[in-house]
Amino acid sequence: MVSRFALTASFVALLLSPATGFAGSRGPLQIIVSKDQQSLVVYDGDAVIATSPVSTGKAGHATPTGIFSILEKRRHHKSNIYSNAPMPFMQRLTWSGIALHGSNHVPDYPASHGCVRLPSAFAASLYKMTERGVHVLISDRQISPAEVKSALLFRPVPVNIQPPLSDVPLRPAISQAGDTPVEVAMREPTGGAGTSRSMEEPIRILITRSDARDTMREVQTSLEFLGYAPGSIDGHAGTATTAALRAFQTGEGLESDGKLTPELTDKLLRKAGRTPPQNGKILVRQGFKPLFEAGLTIDKPEEALGTHFLQFRHNEEEGAEGKWFGVSLENHLSASMKKRLGISIEADPFAYNGIQRTLARMTISDDVRKRVEGLLAEGSSLSIADTESGLETGQGTDFITVTRSRPGD
Repeated sequence: MVSRFALTASFVALLLSPATGFAGSRGPLQIIVSKDQQSLVVYDGDAVIATSPVSTGKAGHATPTGIFSILEKRRHHKSNIYSNAPMPFMQRLTWSGIALHGSNHVPDYPASHGCVRLPSAFAASLYKMTERGVHVLISDRQISPAEVKSALLFRPVPVNIQPPLSDVPLRPAISQAGDTPVEVAMREPTGGAGTSRSMEEPIRILITRSDARDTMREVQTSLEFLGYAPGSIDGHAGTATTAALRAFQTGEGLESDGKLTPELTDKLLRKAGRTPPQNGKILVRQGFKPLFEAGLTIDKPEEALGTHFLQFRHNEEEGAEGKWFGVSLENHLSASMKKRLGISIEADPFAYNGIQRTLARMTISDDVRKRVEGLLAEGSSLSIADTESGLETGQGTDFITVTRSRPGD
């Protein structure tokens, strides 16, 4: 058990050390909060940069666990939920109200309304060393990143080689759903999409399973290609899609009931010259905006992938190919979710080489790999999860993965 005194002493020592203080950080940082320990640790790769005690959400207002990013920073902020309570040096993690912020009351137990409270002095120092996009992982148990080696992990292309064009069919991400604009300050590239400025911005990658919505989008795309009118290609079977299915069935001399069966899906996709979607998918974002989505294959789909996070470092110290540092997070899927996904073997977050074994089950086409590697830059990240990010991922966010800390339905 790490004592709060030890955390404070460690933080002071780190500040006083020119080699490991805030100003001496060498690369992209990540922040890990432990609810069990009521602690926060700042990492540069696998090196500890700073530590601090924290106070997370109390009973009834639990701080969510999972993979987050800093979405917004405000030096002076007041809660619009809890009576304008001051939240100095606020660093927002979700648009639904979770943030890191300074406080004069940081007891050694959970006491907040869901945010992560930091001692005022530490909050000010942390605020100076971060920027939007820095990853924050919140876990029940203490976790720490370690180098991960795998043939599947992406490596950067040489800087003098332009990223190759790809004929991979790209799909709009489901996470783009929603028309409500989010006001958020973001740095835009000074040139066009192909400038070196845009290429150097870290990308966010999510690998997850395909689901019924992906199949439905393929069905809708096929119906549209064949001249029917399925409505929006959004993965949801609305009235327009059902009417288009009935029209297709009538044209093929089938019973016109509008019900999508595996047999009808296969017939429709073949008629349109398309192949069934793969059982996995890779989604890519950059600058809080979706870039593209493509398929991949997951071996042994009955086994859960688990929830993992990796960050890429690429500087002289890591060599030409760079290094990936990763952690595994505990995440319990509900019984209904496991049934829907066809999962019969749960993931063990404590398994030795768990990340490597999960990566070894994936097959990514050369075209997709080249497209991703053409965008890879220091600070890029890769999240792996059995389910797509959910409602917290949207406009003005990276991929947000909220984990379930305890078993149950």
